Amino acid sequence: MTIGVGGSTIDQALAKLENMTSNVTPISNDELKTRLQKAQDLMQQHGIAAMYIDAGTNLTYFTGLKWYKSERLVGAILPADGELCYIAPHFEQGSLNDYMKIPGEFYGWHEHQSPYQLLGDVLTKLNITEGKFAVDPSAGFFLVDGIIKANQDLQIVNADVITAPCRECKSPAEIALMQTAKNMTLEVHKAAASILKPGITTKEVEAFINQAHKKVGASGSSFCIVLFGLATSFPHGVKDPQVLKENDWVLIDTGCIVEGYHSDITRTYAFGEATQAQRDAWQVEKEAQIAAFNAAKIGAPCEVTDAAARVVLEAAGFGPEYQLPGLPHRTGHGCGMDIHESPYLVKGDTTPLAKGMVFSNEPMLVIPGQFGVRLEDHFYMDSDGPKWFTEPSHSIDDPFALAVD
Repeated sequence: MTIGVGGSTIDQALAKLENMTSNVTPISNDELKTRLQKAQDLMQQHGIAAMYIDAGTNLTYFTGLKWYKSERLVGAILPADGELCYIAPHFEQGSLNDYMKIPGEFYGWHEHQSPYQLLGDVLTKLNITEGKFAVDPSAGFFLVDGIIKANQDLQIVNADVITAPCRECKSPAEIALMQTAKNMTLEVHKAAASILKPGITTKEVEAFINQAHKKVGASGSSFCIVLFGLATSFPHGVKDPQVLKENDWVLIDTGCIVEGYHSDITRTYAFGEATQAQRDAWQVEKEAQIAAFNAAKIGAPCEVTDAAARVVLEAAGFGPEYQLPGLPHRTGHGCGMDIHESPYLVKGDTTPLAKGMVFSNEPMLVIPGQFGVRLEDHFYMDSDGPKWFTEPSHSIDDPFALAVD
């Protein structure tokens, strides 16, 4: 039996887990103000007069205000030179004030009025009647379309040239929050492996993982993929639950959120004995993951990491490129307040690797009709190169290094 897999009950595994968030420090208002200033500096560099920040991740990132996207325009306007202000339905003013961390003037619209015209009126009050107006890249098409039609003297541009450079490189405070989240999920992975037994279903394991994430201090799992047997060859799973059998192949991919920042870790191992084909594939996957990590150098383009992983896979007879059996998707993605965010470890992404960037490293090996292997850990770029948040899976027989002195 694989070390650390099976042998425990759900109650026993939960009892061993403790809250891991006691030392968590939220992002400070001073850091939020620094983000706003950086955005304004970038706006001035690009000749952008103002930016609309839509409800969702970007609004939270820049202002600390947590608000959901809906069919109504709710967001903030940041001029290149001047103070932040908010725009939303009148009836939401009290709630927004309650959630607001960075103060700003509030502009409200009633349900029978056009929020897009109000936005234009606010810009006019800010002495912005023409020029480039950047709109949050995550804003829905209906918002962008409404803004364009009501403000035809403005040149509407994608605010990605502002938001991406701000969010791509994480601060020490962000790195610390992500480290906590990843530490939590790794402990949950160990606990989940320990409760496996013949007859347990993927749904039961998912429910346990959600409970376990709560036990370590999260609100629950931000997502959870549990796959047994053939289903492991489908990167994001299948619609029907599976039942665990002796010597089944197991893939678990899950994460949680700490103060808005994600974890995302995958482990693959055997419940019982692995076949030789599984052993060989697991080792190739591990080597590909390490090759991608070693290729990450400050100043190198993101795509070199993906290329390095594929060299290992192709040398073992997989691929080439995205062909199966092999690696059908990118080697990794940026991660932060969104679980998938730019830049990406994929061919064609020439963004230079820089200090503070955070990536998943998961060059999944898919063998159709048989099984899949995904080993996923995240790393961040430090001034002298990449650093793991969590140590990669140790070995196929001891995935969590429980027998290592």
